[in-house]
Amino acid sequence: MPFLSSQPKIVIVGAGIGGLTAALSLHAAGFTDLHIFEAASSLTTLGVGINVQPSAVLILRNLGLLEALENTAVKTKELNFYNRHGDAILSEPRGLDAGYAVPQFSIHRGEFQMLLLSAVKERLGADCVRLNHALTEFEQKETSITARFSQRKDLASPAEQSSITADILIAADGINSTVRKFLYPKEGPPRFSGRMLWRGCIERDAYLTGASMVWAGHADQKFIAYPISARSARNGKSLVNWIAELRIRGKDDPDLTPPKTDWTKTVSKDVFAGPFEQWKCGGLEMKELISQTEKVFEFPMSDRDPAERWTFNRLTLLGDAAHAMYPIGSNGASQAILDAECLAKCLTEVPDVGAALKAYEQERLPATAKIVMANRANGPDHVLQLAEERAPGGFDNVYDVIPKDELEGIGRAYKAVAGFEMNAVNSKANATEGTARELSLTSPADWVV
Repeated sequence: MPFLSSQPKIVIVGAGIGGLTAALSLHAAGFTDLHIFEAASSLTTLGVGINVQPSAVLILRNLGLLEALENTAVKTKELNFYNRHGDAILSEPRGLDAGYAVPQFSIHRGEFQMLLLSAVKERLGADCVRLNHALTEFEQKETSITARFSQRKDLASPAEQSSITADILIAADGINSTVRKFLYPKEGPPRFSGRMLWRGCIERDAYLTGASMVWAGHADQKFIAYPISARSARNGKSLVNWIAELRIRGKDDPDLTPPKTDWTKTVSKDVFAGPFEQWKCGGLEMKELISQTEKVFEFPMSDRDPAERWTFNRLTLLGDAAHAMYPIGSNGASQAILDAECLAKCLTEVPDVGAALKAYEQERLPATAKIVMANRANGPDHVLQLAEERAPGGFDNVYDVIPKDELEGIGRAYKAVAGFEMNAVNSKANATEGTARELSLTSPADWVV
């Protein structure tokens, strides 16, 4: 196999958080022949709130994005768990307030995507992201992979076809990944949890610290709220992202197919609001939040079984395409960012393409598979379920219901599984201090392509 001094050509399918962070990580590692293809015809600030854990924020800091994040997102200060009666279960500091060297951020998903997109265009060129390119098929040879795309100008015109031949293809095209469907044609749709999420955002007066997360309820009925906008905070307000969750399908129902929904279309609040009418906790009244929110969107809570493998010669999966998980533990976006860093590292350290992609898979697949399964078991939210099961009528002192060591141990165990233990993050933060100022733009040498 000849060694070539030229840059390997890398195609990324999907311009979401995972795909864009992969492009930035690869560019920071010295790769410049990068091409991003996105099926959507436009990228806008659609979506709702997400959290980015310190382990992932550290990667973004090292990519030079910390200041932009601080100007956009909220530095989360604390996470508070309550039962459905409003009794306090647990309050724990988060991010900087917990002692991490970097923050935890709560941010609007669409604004985060636009922030990443802006950085990609600035560093890789305005034309590096090609919209309206839906992947239709790919073909591999020993030393290359060809991806074919369809572009539709309008419904009346026939779709145009195009193709690109590259050395590597990274599939970051989400939970309904087209690439994954080719790799696992019998897998079918995502696996539905039986629970539906309704989500909205509303600007209101700040509550608690002004940067507090509220988690209330139990496994089958939950309410979550947290502020996501630095702009609102600077104006003395909170743009609160909220999530109402209800079980709509029985636990023993063998049908795991998610109901058909369109997360870009608003839904009636009457579908879900009733069970939350009396809920109050953390200085919030859930009835008020729901009633005063203009637009509400519906999402089936789904994941996928861990795949046997992600890497197939010169192709690999990343983000939700690789390990779609329940939105428990605030981990989905963070794990995609960790994928991106790991992939860039492996492609830098291992000069053979196939071996590098396999090394990435071997590091990230087992780690994310554990998180998928931990989230199915409620992850850190298990404290809510314990409180419901042991004291369904409420309590005066949580330690009468759940001993302190047991309560705190649930969170510690999940942080270890998810890869954001504070000592590990802070040690890495110290070791990589100044990385953003030293981004190498040199090309990796001695590549086997």
